[in-house]
Amino acid sequence: MRNFKNWSAPYAFSAVLSATLAVHSGVVVAEMDTVRIATTSISSDATFFIADKKGYFKQEGLNALFINFNSGAKMIAPLGAGQLDVGGGSATAGLYNAIARGINVKIVADKGSMPTGYGFTSIMVRKDLIDSGKFKSFADMKGLTVAMGAEGTSGASAVNEALKIGGLKYSDIKVVTMGYPQHLLAFRNKAIDASLTSEPTVTRAMKEGVAVRFSTNDTFYPNEQVAVVLYGDEFIKSRPAVAKRFMRAYIKAVRFYNDALKDGKLAGPNAEEVIAILTEYTNIKDAGVYRAITPSGCNPDGLINMSSLEKDFQFFKEQGYIEGNVSVGQAVDNSFAAAVAKELGPYSRKAN
Repeated sequence: MRNFKNWSAPYAFSAVLSATLAVHSGVVVAEMDTVRIATTSISSDATFFIADKKGYFKQEGLNALFINFNSGAKMIAPLGAGQLDVGGGSATAGLYNAIARGINVKIVADKGSMPTGYGFTSIMVRKDLIDSGKFKSFADMKGLTVAMGAEGTSGASAVNEALKIGGLKYSDIKVVTMGYPQHLLAFRNKAIDASLTSEPTVTRAMKEGVAVRFSTNDTFYPNEQVAVVLYGDEFIKSRPAVAKRFMRAYIKAVRFYNDALKDGKLAGPNAEEVIAILTEYTNIKDAGVYRAITPSGCNPDGLINMSSLEKDFQFFKEQGYIEGNVSVGQAVDNSFAAAVAKELGPYSRKAN
């Protein structure tokens, strides 16, 4: 059964141990180790939920305790304080600033990226601007009101990459921030001209006819590192063996997820099982939504795209978002994913 809690600060956690025996690779683990995992219960958390539902955590002697947050930014402080072990967030300016202030959190694996065909965020343009011919290229973004989820994020950096193609600067647009579902209402009311919007709002906006998907993120910023797995410093230092077992379960789930992908959709051999897991664990209960949307990609070895993180970090610095002395290298620890990928061997996609 799923083990969920809602975060309510201040919240004190203690390890919940079980006498149940677990066996991995012939080694008996005398008790289940609880791992406290922060999620926002969105589709890019699919790999966490797959690991739970498929029993990969249990195979590693782990009891997964999911704690729901309404934003990734709110995970950082409790991760740094040792109140959480694992989080599913983003490599934002806020994360780097927290690290600069001594909050020790590490990016340890890919949780959502954009290989070709899997651009789950898109530049959307109000339909009347497209129909009238007022918007024909990225150069036409000049002076427009553009919505995005938040500034200082990978999404803002992606918009900047789109503007570069049009010969523009970030300062050439008027940025407004709001949650992705709110983009739909803003397009309806003509409060915005364009946006960087994530699924499933992209598909909903097109279905309603209020906006056009002008370009997917994977075309103007291919392989951008959007979502990441985070480890708290205490989890790494005090429980490194548990952290590795978590990563082993996670990479197995990532590979199961990759077997659900086909032609930019959840249409591979494992698709229906993944969709069933998503409708069980997330707030979207309509399986048809997951069949229609473009899902995120995820590296089957869990490895982070460092060049993408560096590009986004440079954008954050240029915009004055970075406070203090910090680097991308300080924020990343690829050792867990690399070790597990070596143990598991090369990923081989499941045949249809």
